[in-house]
This record gives sequence, C-alpha cells and structure tokens, in this order.
Amino acid sequence: MKAEYDLSKMKSRKNPYASKLKKPVTMRLSEDVISYFKEMAEENGVPYQSLINLYLRDCVVQHRKIDILWQTKP
Repeated sequence: MKAEYDLSKMKSRKNPYASKLKKPVTMRLSEDVISYFKEMAEENGVPYQSLINLYLRDCVVQHRKIDILWQTKP
C-alpha cells in the first residue's frame, strides 16, 4: 500500500445510488399507528421506520389510491 495517493487526476462522477437515498422527514403520526408498526417491526426484526417505508413503497409500486369521503354538513 502506498504511503500517499495522488487523487488530483481522478475523474469525478455522480453517485449512481443518490436517487435511492432516503430523505429525512418529520411526520405527525398517531400513537396507535406508531405502536402498531413498532409491534410488527419487533415481530419481524426490522426497525419500525424501515417497516413504514416498506409499506409506503408497496403503496407506490401497487399504485394504491386512497378513497376518502368527507362528510358534508347538512
């Protein structure tokens, strides 16, 4: 192994995995939702935030749409 390396001639390139990186976000979730995912995560040996990410990714892949019907006031 060399004592010193000359990196000045090295060509730079974009990180091919940059698009796969996770972005930190702040979300407000109900306690029961967090508890649900924490319990499921513990059963499966996965961090609960990873489990939530996997669930949301599945929604994206399956193109799931939410159907919310708001009640109208009479």
